[in-house]
Amino acid sequence: NEVQEVYRLQGVKINDKRIEVIVRQMLRKVEIDSAGETSFLRGEHVDHDTLLEANDKARAEDKLEATYKPLLLGITKASLATDSFISAASFQETTRVLTDAAVTGKRDSLRGLKENVIVGRLIPAGTGLAYHKERYRKRHQGDEVKVVAKKPTPVAKTEDDSEALEKVS
Repeated sequence: NEVQEVYRLQGVKINDKRIEVIVRQMLRKVEIDSAGETSFLRGEHVDHDTLLEANDKARAEDKLEATYKPLLLGITKASLATDSFISAASFQETTRVLTDAAVTGKRDSLRGLKENVIVGRLIPAGTGLAYHKERYRKRHQGDEVKVVAKKPTPVAKTEDDSEALEKVS
């Protein structure tokens, strides 16, 4: 309610859901206390979901799980810590974000509203949702690669080989 009061003083009404989304983004990262038998390093900052997946995998393999403590990022840092480098670059520290993305070879999957607006595509909501679902289906439809066995065609390297191949054929 105190956060909403600050907005109300400015003449802005804000829904609780919006505040929840912002707080969720601010609490998305955790700091590794002990890596256990995972691939993380002590002190590393990782997404909470990524850590949970790694711990599930470690548990399934009877390995030691990583321990962690939650991090509270400021709004600016939380915005820059998004998976979308296009979205992060549009917010602040554009040069640093784009340089980091180029050096590390990042690819932006363009899943959010902001990055789709920036590149001029339909947003993945409303009437644009069907478009994005169809693109996803087509992209992942090719995952099943059909392998067709074909008898290799012999290649003659010399004239003698050519004559030998003609006799066999």
